Amino acid sequence: MTTIRCIAVDDEPLSLKIIEKYAADLPRLDLVATCNNAFEAMDCLRRMPVDLMFLDINMPKLSGISLMKSLDNPPLVIFTTAYPEFAVDGFELEAVDYLLKPFSLERFIKAVNRAADKRFVPKPADEPCPEFLLVKADKKLYKVDSQDIIYLEAYGDYVKIFTKEKMLLTKERLSTVEQQLPSERFVRIHRSFVIALAAIEFIEGNTVKIGKEKLPVSENLKDALLEKLSRR
Repeated sequence: MTTIRCIAVDDEPLSLKIIEKYAADLPRLDLVATCNNAFEAMDCLRRMPVDLMFLDINMPKLSGISLMKSLDNPPLVIFTTAYPEFAVDGFELEAVDYLLKPFSLERFIKAVNRAADKRFVPKPADEPCPEFLLVKADKKLYKVDSQDIIYLEAYGDYVKIFTKEKMLLTKERLSTVEQQLPSERFVRIHRSFVIALAAIEFIEGNTVKIGKEKLPVSENLKDALLEKLSRR
C-alpha cells in the first residue's frame, strides 16, 4: 500500500486535532505537519514533498482559496470548512473533495479514498463519445452536435432539447436522450433536467444559472453535480 504524505492547515486547534486523530486511524496516511495558517503551509510545501493537503477555507489574512490560487504546483486538496457556501469555489479549484465541519470518520475516509484513486490509480481510457444525436422533431430528422446542447427538459411525454441556437421538441423519454450523451459532459440535476457542465455560469443555493435560465437542482442530486464539476 502506497503512503500518502499529507499536511493539515486550519486556524482552529480543535479541527487540527480531529484530522490528526482520523489520520492516525488510516495506515495509508502520513500526516507530516499541521499548520495554523496559510503562511505556515507555504513554508511546509517549500520544505517537503506533499501529496495531499487538508485545507480550511476561512482563515485570517490568507484564505485557503487564496492559498490554492497562489501555488504553481499544488498538491491534491481536500477542503475543510464550516461554510457550505464555499463549496462551488472549492470545486472550481479542482479539489478532490469538500468536507463540511463537523465531519465523521466515515466521511473523512471517503475523501481520502478519492484522493488515493486520483493520485495512484490510472484513469481508464475514455470511451468514444457520441459526436451527435439524431433527433426527430417537426417531422424532420435533425443532426444535433452534442457539444451544442445546453440542457434537456422533460415535457410530459416529450423532451425539449435546448441548443446554442434553437429548441427542439422530440417525443422521447428524458432518460433515453440522456443515455445517448457523453456522461462526463452532462449531469442530471433534477428529475426534469439534464445539463451540460460546460454551460454552467454559476450555482446559487439549489439553482444553476445557464444562459438566461435558472434551473432547479434537487437536493439529492447536488453532490453528484459538484463531484462531476470537481473532475473537470
